[in-house]
Amino acid sequence: MHIHEEAVERHVLAVLVDNEAGILARIAGMFTARGYNIESLTVADISEDHAISRITIATNGPPHVIEQIIAQLDRLVPVHSVRDLTESGPHVQRELALVKVAGKGENRIEAMRLADAYRARIVDASTESFIFEITGAPEKIETFVTLMREVGLVEVGRTGVVAVSRGPNAG
Repeated sequence: MHIHEEAVERHVLAVLVDNEAGILARIAGMFTARGYNIESLTVADISEDHAISRITIATNGPPHVIEQIIAQLDRLVPVHSVRDLTESGPHVQRELALVKVAGKGENRIEAMRLADAYRARIVDASTESFIFEITGAPEKIETFVTLMREVGLVEVGRTGVVAVSRGPNAG
């Protein structure tokens, strides 16, 4: 007996919704009820009259699961549109993280060297710790955090992915 496993893919979805109470809970509940994973979720009010919000969801699964997620999101009443940025072409993804590192001596010097190499900014410093601000693709953030574990990582706060399609059209 051979079990065929489909490749798991990471997708970034842009969901336009009415800016109303409970919509985020309904979307998160839909993912939970069906056992889908939310890797990252960000929400922002995007209209001048505050009527529309954009939810950016990073999720993963085999292609048929991603199709189900999109179809089920599209059926929710306050959802205006769902766009799979991964499938629709080139797009830019960014994330911001605040990374606290404590250390003295060589570890402190190494933390500053790594921060410089990854273009992280020092946003707070004491004689015993730093807080770095780093922006970039999620992979860059993850690599930076992994390296900082070796020199005294204390805490990490991440915004989650935001993404916009390239070119003149909205998405």
